[in-house]
Amino acid sequence: MAIQGIQGSIFFFDPPWKQITMNSTLQSNHSVADMVLSVGGKTLVCHDPLVVSETIVWLRGNPILSPTSLLLVQLSLIALVSILINSCLRPLGQSSVVSQIFGGMLFGPSLLGNKEAFSATLFPLRGSMVIETVATFGLMFFLFTVGVTMDPVTMIRPGKKAMAIALSSFFSTLVVCGSLAFIFSQHFVIEDQHWLTLIALSQSFTAFPVVACLLTELKMLTCDIGRLALSTSMVCDALGISLTAITLSFAGNSNSKLTPLWSLGSLVALVAAVVYIVRPLLQRMIKRAPSEKPIGQSWICAIFLLILLMGFLSEIIGQHYVLGPLVFGIVVPEGPPLGASLVTKLDTLSSGVFYPSYLAISGLRTNIFKVHFQTFWVVAVIVLSGCMVKMCVVMVVAIYNEMPARDAFIVALIMNAKGVSELVLYNVWRNTQVLTDEGFSLAVIILTVLTAVITSLITIFYDSSGQYTAIKRSTIQHSHRQSDLRILVCIHSQENVCTIINLLEISHAPPETHISVIGIALVELEGRSQATLIPHEASGTEVPHTTGSDLIINALTHYELQSEGSASVEAFTSISPFEISHNDICRVAMDKRATIVIVPFHKQWAIDGTIESVNRGIKEMNLKVLERAPCSVGILIDRGVLNGSMSLVVGHPLYHVAVIYLGGVDDAESLAYGARMTDNEKVDLTVVRFLIFGAENTKDRKHESDLINEYREANAGNERFVIVEEVVRNGVDLSASIREMADCFDLILVGRHHQDSPLLYGLGDWSECPELGVIGDMLASPDLGITASVLVIQQQRMGWLAGVGDRDQYVHDVPLDEHTGGSWAISMDRTSSSTRLKI
Repeated sequence: MAIQGIQGSIFFFDPPWKQITMNSTLQSNHSVADMVLSVGGKTLVCHDPLVVSETIVWLRGNPILSPTSLLLVQLSLIALVSILINSCLRPLGQSSVVSQIFGGMLFGPSLLGNKEAFSATLFPLRGSMVIETVATFGLMFFLFTVGVTMDPVTMIRPGKKAMAIALSSFFSTLVVCGSLAFIFSQHFVIEDQHWLTLIALSQSFTAFPVVACLLTELKMLTCDIGRLALSTSMVCDALGISLTAITLSFAGNSNSKLTPLWSLGSLVALVAAVVYIVRPLLQRMIKRAPSEKPIGQSWICAIFLLILLMGFLSEIIGQHYVLGPLVFGIVVPEGPPLGASLVTKLDTLSSGVFYPSYLAISGLRTNIFKVHFQTFWVVAVIVLSGCMVKMCVVMVVAIYNEMPARDAFIVALIMNAKGVSELVLYNVWRNTQVLTDEGFSLAVIILTVLTAVITSLITIFYDSSGQYTAIKRSTIQHSHRQSDLRILVCIHSQENVCTIINLLEISHAPPETHISVIGIALVELEGRSQATLIPHEASGTEVPHTTGSDLIINALTHYELQSEGSASVEAFTSISPFEISHNDICRVAMDKRATIVIVPFHKQWAIDGTIESVNRGIKEMNLKVLERAPCSVGILIDRGVLNGSMSLVVGHPLYHVAVIYLGGVDDAESLAYGARMTDNEKVDLTVVRFLIFGAENTKDRKHESDLINEYREANAGNERFVIVEEVVRNGVDLSASIREMADCFDLILVGRHHQDSPLLYGLGDWSECPELGVIGDMLASPDLGITASVLVIQQQRMGWLAGVGDRDQYVHDVPLDEHTGGSWAISMDRTSSSTRLKI
């Protein structure tokens, strides 16, 4: 027997019907296998054991009569409809919360569920307890996952700005909404109006899970606005959880006055046990685990059982079942190996199936026909007043802390976001009969509408594309030859460090020039929700390495020490999903006034020349950096593992660099970068210029020739600067020539885009990597079999200069007074097999 004292719930019992002495009515809209009765104002459902023949289609049975089949049908329908609605609302900038709640409302009494035939067939009362139980387990694991991704340090030390915004917005909204609820309850007659105060007070809450999910969908985790909103929501969530726990402790109807104190005491004991016993055990487990190996399956299963145990302990001490799993998740060490493994194993099932089911069930319970007009506008006034108060307070405090008004407005919108945390609270109040069906329906409807409006406003006012727009040129071509070169290098893998160091060493000639290096170690966000950009102070010494990012930082520090003052290094670690890491890269490039950003290619080569690994997240990151960077961008295709290149510090006789030149601003940037490298005595540069047969007198040809002549004159006397001009007829000749020269160099520079040329016709049809351009994609292909590393360069895009056919290509401040000798210039006509050498 399982009986709960909750109005409107479902009760299962085994006694014979003759033992019931109360009046009962058999509901005709249910199957004969179940009897639904109204007893004492409650709904009772009695299950009759089904024989196999009643559920088999081939025996003319009804499969939905089986609880298992019914559950599967319900989950499938909810998931399918939610996905369809989400697909329709996604272009409008809506979050998945709105589509999932609306999907539940579609099947509920507000829409299709109002038809008795539909509700009795697909969503009968006898199936409610089963799907609610499944969704309950999903909610526990989902909130545990959210707890794992939370940063407890941020909750304890959120920062002055986040603390000020959280405290002021929380208590101001609490006071204003509470006062309005008291005033309205005194002047309007509302059924069971004590729930009005609870809804009013809940408007002060800003839950971290809601904000984290919203920012993840909007891809705002790594921006300054997102980081501030996350930190602020953590403080608000801590206040809201504490207030809710205290309320639940005193809300029980007990004859003993000591019961609330015992409930609070047991809650404190549970939290203390999790923090001081469970967390140290987990940390000891991680230390004993083999390095660079995943946590054992037995430990993962033990943690899953602990989640269920925490939910059980929360229930027996008088708290909600999600409190224990949430606290347990917070104390789990975030990131790899444990936190990342747990999130990976739980996220897809809990977030993709069972969590949406919980949201849909809230929609199923919503009945708009029970809402009265007077009650609706009273609640609407309270909720809107709370939103306006919170927005005003957040904006005032944020602007006082020197935040731009537009950013402050967006933070204020985020702080008003609602979602699963509020739905959990409303369902708790409904199950304990604190919230009536009318109040619950009103709360869910207003939550859905408010979330839809807030998400739309954030999408409209937040423009991520223009936040890194540069107001002046930041390119190598338009920089003075002797000015500092500011290079931002992004390193993901330790295997790329050697090639990056080589690139930095050949990019300047100490002690005549100085180079400023900004290094970012890219770490993919695993097992946490809060993206982090960590600056590393220049200590001048290497730190003990414990992670891959530490090794990268140490390598950059070692490079700075070896440069003897001719190079300076600033190091950062970016911990974020690769799909939004471009925000950190572009922000640092803007703040540090970088001249060029070097990002890694998404493919990694093995020692035998095959593709070892492919990271699609890095590819997406590179495309966004190319689109939004405030300076020039280079994509480094690292093949150092194939040519066995060593650092120039150790001793490299001569580093052979080539520039492939077809024309255009990107090729001009590559040429400028290569020309700067020739200041280093260990660099030998060959500029390979491809000319179209029969196009000698075109305007573009003359324009490009003027540019090439400037560099030839600027490097007069430098025998390590060679220009090769090769005449070709078509793309076949171009491909053959590039294939022949590819293995003669250690590094090849090439522009991403080129002028419209017949040489490129048809070559782009086979392109696999659009971020590299036609020639870059050809050089990156494993089929070419080359061992040279490749740097594909795109010059900074600025407004009307965003086109690839720009003609502002002449270098500035190039010294022309060195005429002690001549640079090499070789012209080859591939069409006649003749070669002309000119000195």
